[in-house]
Amino acid sequence: MKVALYYPWIYLTSGAERLILELTARSRHEWTLFTSHYDPEHTFPGFRERRIVELPRVSVGRRLGAVLLAGWRILTQRLPTDTYDALLVVCEGLGDLAVFRNGGRPVLCCCLTPLRMAFDPGYQARVLERSGLAGRLALRVAAVFFRWIDRRAWRRYRHVFFISREAERRAVGGGLRPSGGTEILHPGAGIAAARPGEAFEPFFLVAGRIMWTKNVELGIRAFQRFRALRPALDRFRLVIAGIVDDKSRPYLTRLRALAEDDPRIEFRLFPTDAALAELYATCYGVLFTPFNEDWGMVPLEAMAFGKPVVAVNCGGPLESIQDGIQGFLAPAEPEAFAERMARLADDPAEAARMGRAGVERARAFSWEIFAARIDHVVETVAAAPAPAARGRDEDSPVGGPGRAPAAPR
Repeated sequence: MKVALYYPWIYLTSGAERLILELTARSRHEWTLFTSHYDPEHTFPGFRERRIVELPRVSVGRRLGAVLLAGWRILTQRLPTDTYDALLVVCEGLGDLAVFRNGGRPVLCCCLTPLRMAFDPGYQARVLERSGLAGRLALRVAAVFFRWIDRRAWRRYRHVFFISREAERRAVGGGLRPSGGTEILHPGAGIAAARPGEAFEPFFLVAGRIMWTKNVELGIRAFQRFRALRPALDRFRLVIAGIVDDKSRPYLTRLRALAEDDPRIEFRLFPTDAALAELYATCYGVLFTPFNEDWGMVPLEAMAFGKPVVAVNCGGPLESIQDGIQGFLAPAEPEAFAERMARLADDPAEAARMGRAGVERARAFSWEIFAARIDHVVETVAAAPAPAARGRDEDSPVGGPGRAPAAPR
């Protein structure tokens, strides 16, 4: 079976790109990846082995004007999918807009999250705090409009896979309802562990993209508080390892200032998978700091390497970590994180016990199961009769699949 996959931008080594690679590596179908922004130099090398069709490029900028222009281009573009059996949209928000001009084949969705600015109140509040009065007004209006159009886009999905209950909660709360079924399908770990790490060297690891939504400053402040709580444990270090794209470099500068040139706080930028694996294998424990994360592969990776995790007690970690067994779920406060870090540092036996429990827990999240389930549902949906077509005015802001898009005003 030939399946088309659309994801707006393949340009980083993030969880979305990892999911696409793992799915297409294990699927029994033939996949073509359509994207509106492909950067082979800064994403995973494995994409060079995939069939990729780059459409007219859209910006990856997050300023409102750039997002609106990208949304318009995605909304009005038509994918060359006439020879495919189905289309899977991997969605973090704007990808949904591709369905309006591409309804000739059954369309499914793998929902990483609905657009957080429109459907995640906590995220929205943080964005608005960072904006001026005019910016807040523009963002609120844009969010209202996007919710309206996205609800119509979702009616065209014949099936939706949510990667977590958190992603499902945002969609249901925002009134996003597909025409067919839904289910939760958890991804696996991004970096595989041949065997658990046996070394517990005195450093805590913060891994993943370095950007403001990852709340890395919580890890730095927690480490500083941990050192104040346990001055005798001055051998402990904090290692922050991850990629930084251009728009996040000012954030990295703020993090370095917060670290105050402390030699015990290290930044490892753009680590390879092999370098990350070595850090996981040798660290004492992993800190997972993002607020309200959609899912989070980092806790799974830490558990696969046999290391305890201290994670924020909301979002995806609530589904992957059992508090007190594979690690700790804690409020997003430096004092709470520091207390758990001190507890682990004080009791190496408990840290090792949690690491062993994590190895067992990580085995429950399998890419083979993930890919096999998507394969099965794609086949079922592609073989089923198409539902009755909806009217143009009800469903599409730009016209049906056979019409040319209206010109922007």
